[in-house]
Order: sequence, then C-alpha cells, then structure tokens
Amino acid sequence: MSSRTSVRPAPRLVLPVPSRLGEHTVLERLGADYLARDADGGLVVLSVLPWVRGPRSRAVAQARLEAAAQASSRHLARVVHSDVGGDKPHVVGEYVDGPSLRDVVGADGPLPAAELAATARRTAAALAALHRAGTTHGAFEPGRVLYPRGGAKVTGAGTADPDAREVAHPAYQAPEHIEDEPVGAPADVWAWAATLVYAATGHPPFGFGAGDVLARRITSRPPDLGDLDGPLRDLLLRCLDKDPEARPTTSRLVRVLRDEAPHEERTGPRRIPRYRWRMMVALGGVVGAGFGVGIVW
Repeated sequence: MSSRTSVRPAPRLVLPVPSRLGEHTVLERLGADYLARDADGGLVVLSVLPWVRGPRSRAVAQARLEAAAQASSRHLARVVHSDVGGDKPHVVGEYVDGPSLRDVVGADGPLPAAELAATARRTAAALAALHRAGTTHGAFEPGRVLYPRGGAKVTGAGTADPDAREVAHPAYQAPEHIEDEPVGAPADVWAWAATLVYAATGHPPFGFGAGDVLARRITSRPPDLGDLDGPLRDLLLRCLDKDPEARPTTSRLVRVLRDEAPHEERTGPRRIPRYRWRMMVALGGVVGAGFGVGIVW
C-alpha cells in the first residue's frame, strides 16, 4: 500500500481560509475540511458544521460526535475533540496523511483485486465500529477513504447532518434520501457499496450526472457493476437493494468479507491462549489421577 502514498491528490478548492478556528491555527483547505496545527504543533483536520444552528441541532451533533469518539477501529480516523456550543461549531479529527480513493482511482484507474478486497474489509470494519457505537457516518463516499501507510482509513465520522436531504455527493446517496424516508445505518451500507463499485470500475453504480438525473436512476434502475464478478459482486448487489431492510448490516459485511479473505491471511500457527493451557493441564491432572486410582483398585 505504500505505493499509494506517492499518488498526487486532486487540486484543492481555492476558497477563503480562516487564520484560526478555536485554539487551532489553520494552514490550508482540504476539500470541505481544513488542515490545522494544534497548540502542541501537531497536525489535525478541522471540520466545520454549518448545519449546527440551534439547540436541537447542537444536541444531535453532540450525541453523534460523542458516539463517534467512542467508536473503536484502527481503520477509522479518530474524533479528537468537538465544539458544538460556540459560534463556529466544528470537529477536530485525526489527520490522515495519504491520497483519497477518489485521487487513487482518478490517477491509476480501478483498484487491483487484492487492494479492492482489502479496502472493502477495512472500510466495512470502520463503519461497523460506528454502528456499534450507536451512530452512522452519513456521508461515506470515495473522498472519505484515505490511504496512509498501512491501508485504507475512513474519515469524516460524525460530521454529516443526519437530517439533510441534499447530500454533497448524490452519486452515493441511498434511495431513502431521495424518497424522504428514514435514513440510518442501511444508507451507510448503500454508500459503502456504491463507493466499492467506484473503486472496482471507476464509476459509481448509477454513473455521474446532475442530482435530479442521478435521483431517477437510483430509484428506478438497477446498478451497473461493470465487469466486477465473484462473491464481492453478489455482496454489493445485496447492499444496493432499494429496500433498506433487505441490505445486510455492517457487522454481517465484516463477517462475510473476513470469511472470503485469502486463506493465507487468516491461517497459520497460533499460540494457544494461556487459559486453554491451564485447562489442558488441569484436565491432564484429572485423567492422571483417575488412571492412578484405577491401578490402585
């Protein structure tokens, strides 16, 4: 995966950059976020939350960010700190040094099979951690998957407006976004699958285009998975079911992807846990004692 760190990222947006946000010195813009330094000189990512405006949205944001901070996965960028009570609500997140999936596919084309499978496992694990913590990502798309050394990592946890009906990247939105139905964890599963289709083929499952065009395709047409085949294709099709209740959970995705991982990644000599050694020794003692009693009698 180290070769991915040499990919040049797409040009960043040239927009006004504040000099400071909270206690952080802003250095430059990173797409919708900001690269900044904290008081100790470390690099962090600042995400502004323009959707946080009143008491209700502040409470929602606080609950989502507290849950995201509790989510534990090495494939998920950490929520370091959040401030939703000030005049500029924002999140301080872990800085992940690496190109995005969008940059990688744009530069090199679709991912090779092994890298695609690894990306699927790691991103599914990150989303599953969020769901176990009681929250959702809400804005998963190729720009939120970064490739530092060590493999894919998901960013942007807790920053999306859960009540938004217009999303920043409509090619990855689930039908329930469009049809004004409840949006929850199944929408993350849809977005995950759409992102994996992009990684595998170079295009989202319903193509590119204006929001209204994409909305019609998403709600009325079958997804286009190109030449992708095998178990991953079948899994992504299930995740792109237009019925949210028919999609697998992220926990189920993690189990399926783990079971389908290459054999050499999952096997090999394993140390016997200490508690099992104790059980074996105790059992041996019982058997030996019984054998001794039998001899005496």
